[in-house]
Amino acid sequence: MYVEIKHPCVQHKLGILRNKHTEHKQFRELATEVTMFVCYEALKHLEVKEIMVETPLCQTLCYKITDDVLVVPILRAGISMLDGILSIVPTARVGFVGVYRDQKTKKPIEYYKKFPEATDNTLCIVVDPMLATGGSIVATLDLLKKHGLKRAIVVCIVTCPEGISVVEQAYPNVPIYAASVDKRLDENKYIVPGLGDAGDRLYGTL
Repeated sequence: MYVEIKHPCVQHKLGILRNKHTEHKQFRELATEVTMFVCYEALKHLEVKEIMVETPLCQTLCYKITDDVLVVPILRAGISMLDGILSIVPTARVGFVGVYRDQKTKKPIEYYKKFPEATDNTLCIVVDPMLATGGSIVATLDLLKKHGLKRAIVVCIVTCPEGISVVEQAYPNVPIYAASVDKRLDENKYIVPGLGDAGDRLYGTL
């Protein structure tokens, strides 16, 4: 299952992200902002419990998130989305996965992983700006499954039908949230129209 966030503010910011003339500082800022919008939708099913709070006038019933949220950015581009999520759920814990795509085989190669301990109510949010072939996302979900995590969602900025299909075949119960589902992958496995190389554009390494 995937959800495309078509909010006008998201689509406006996405248009600036797509522009090849947008420089890395603004690109990073917009990536954070779009992530916040996408996560607002992705996290609407978080579990809460009722609590009583003393306001300046009286006691009132409020709510507190009970899910243990774990954010796992895929290095390096996924780091750009971390602040956006932590601004919404500042108590979230953070794990890291290092995966890169082999330029010849286009297959994911894992080079780093570090996860906090999982609990029964841990919800893992896997983040990467681009869900292209789906290989890195599936490889990360495989690692999380081995670590004992049972619940996960994927949050990205841009994806495509090919990538969605790969993730859904491997993990049909993991929802995917994106600002845009683009047309296709090109012969080099880049999303079209896409954003270009998100990592390079984020960090000015073009």
